[in-house]
Amino acid sequence: MAAPFLLRVLGVLIGCLTALLGLVYFTVAGTALGPFLLSPPTRARAHALLASGARRLTALERRRRSVFFHDTFPDHRASDRQILRYLAIRTYSGLLCAVVVGLVDFGAVLAGVFAVSLATHTAMTWVDVLSQVVLGGTLLFLAVQGLRALTDQDARLARECFGPSERELMQRRIDELATSRAAVVQAVDVERRRVERDLHDGVQQRLVALAMLLGRARRGRTPERADALLEQAHKEAQEVLTELREVAWRVYPSALDNLGLREALGGVSERCALPVRMEYDVPDPLPSTVETAAYFVVSEAVTNAAKHSAAEEISVRVRASGARLTVLVRDSGVGGADPGGSGLTGLRSRVAALDGTLHVDSPLGGPTTITAELPCA
Repeated sequence: MAAPFLLRVLGVLIGCLTALLGLVYFTVAGTALGPFLLSPPTRARAHALLASGARRLTALERRRRSVFFHDTFPDHRASDRQILRYLAIRTYSGLLCAVVVGLVDFGAVLAGVFAVSLATHTAMTWVDVLSQVVLGGTLLFLAVQGLRALTDQDARLARECFGPSERELMQRRIDELATSRAAVVQAVDVERRRVERDLHDGVQQRLVALAMLLGRARRGRTPERADALLEQAHKEAQEVLTELREVAWRVYPSALDNLGLREALGGVSERCALPVRMEYDVPDPLPSTVETAAYFVVSEAVTNAAKHSAAEEISVRVRASGARLTVLVRDSGVGGADPGGSGLTGLRSRVAALDGTLHVDSPLGGPTTITAELPCA
């Protein structure tokens, strides 16, 4: 939130005073440390001492920007060279700003004297009045523009010194994208291995058993024996279809495209062996990528709770607030979930790929709470 105008004006005036402190510091410290800065053996130590004092004055400038301009800066420690450069430029611009403020004040005094003269002396012609007004207005405009440029430079210097530079921010963003990309690739590989394991250990074994039952039914010597084997094979085929449907839902639920996130989450509740209490408060449509990530967060969290938590019930809350979607899954189990497990790591990578965050709170004794925040814009 921008600071009020009067507070900003006070911040500019105090900045003129802090610039004077900077001038005094550079004059005194430069005189005292000058010979040591010129000597190579003592240059490093003298430079460190000079930067140490400059850092204290810079902290005062940072406080001034926070109080009077409501600036917020990240946790970033500038180098000694950045500190000295900032304080030197800030001292110069602050003193120049003081000169401009002084000229504005002097112009205000002259404008008052001119107004008094105009009121008490009627000998001035309209040409004299117009020329004085045009000249005074032009000087006032230039002074205001100068003050604006100096205050903008003050803000820009503060961002460069107290916060990461644009290059640092870009490099940080590149590193984050590279990390999230590698994590997504790893999560996809883990998911593929799990699907392959489900098909191999579950569906494939059931199909083998089904083939064996059909073979035994063909070789049955009595109709009664063949009918019993066919009935058993029919039940096995139904179980195979159910397991195939579960595997397909874990890969990608078609209900997301056909019915939307709410109905897809309803399917998760129906398939869960535990009672699931669902709260869904999302008035507007969501991007498909956000719906997919939210679905897998709920599906994985509910599945893990049903298998490992010994919980009696699970609560799910999906709520949109502004441009963010919050997904919260809580179970009443014993807790102790491992945030570094393959399932939760895959979820964290999926959420991070959308610039979201995933938090896992699972103390021993429970409850376990998984919270995902996803940007919708």
